[in-house]
Amino acid sequence: MLKLLLSEPDNPLLQEQARAWQTKWGMEIDNQQTNGLALVLDQDYLALKQLDEPKLGAVYVDFASDILTFRRQQTSVRKESIAKAVGIKGNVFPHVLDATAGLGRDAFILASFGCHVDMIERSKEVAALLSDGLHRAEGHSLLGDWLPQRMALFHDSAVNLLANWQGIQPDVVYLDPMFPHRKKSALVKKEMRLFQALLGADEDADDLLGPALGLAKQRVVVKRPESAPYLQENEPNMSIKGKKLRFDVYFTHI
Repeated sequence: MLKLLLSEPDNPLLQEQARAWQTKWGMEIDNQQTNGLALVLDQDYLALKQLDEPKLGAVYVDFASDILTFRRQQTSVRKESIAKAVGIKGNVFPHVLDATAGLGRDAFILASFGCHVDMIERSKEVAALLSDGLHRAEGHSLLGDWLPQRMALFHDSAVNLLANWQGIQPDVVYLDPMFPHRKKSALVKKEMRLFQALLGADEDADDLLGPALGLAKQRVVVKRPESAPYLQENEPNMSIKGKKLRFDVYFTHI
């Protein structure tokens, strides 16, 4: 578990928040750390940072960011391949279990269309970032009315939860396992570089497909880079292709 730092160690409000994070996630507070990866708490958000590489910036969850706000306001079910992949059509909004939630962006887009999305994140650090983002969204003027009712977070191994799911059986299980990135884009330099330093690639991604197929009522959707192999070398029933990625769709009842 990464250590937790405060941007203002003497700030009483941040100290109180840090103690709450410590209780909830078992984080060790250490304001003496000066290099390596750490979770940094300030008055705005909890963030993942590489302390000795400040140019990388911070990775955090902000469902009210300009990018997500623009996408939510300008996009439509017809334009979003992910909407077609999970089966949104007319007034049909499937219950989705996102078993590899990450920063929750795909889950957010599906929820903004009307789906209820349960999110699984096995990394305690990433789950903490997601929890922070969800908490702040609850108080947002445009998101607070609907987001808390449509997005829920579960912290555990996806393989374990998929095999022993106790919640509402999902219509769709959505998988987006981390795939090694080699291109030197800004995204790779920042978010993916930090994520891969923290998590590495999902070497056990193939283990997710079987339990997902056993749980989903209707379909399993796997998001993959365009050139990536199929999970378990199992050819899907159909693939919906975008510019740089594809959604492999496996129907569970044909």
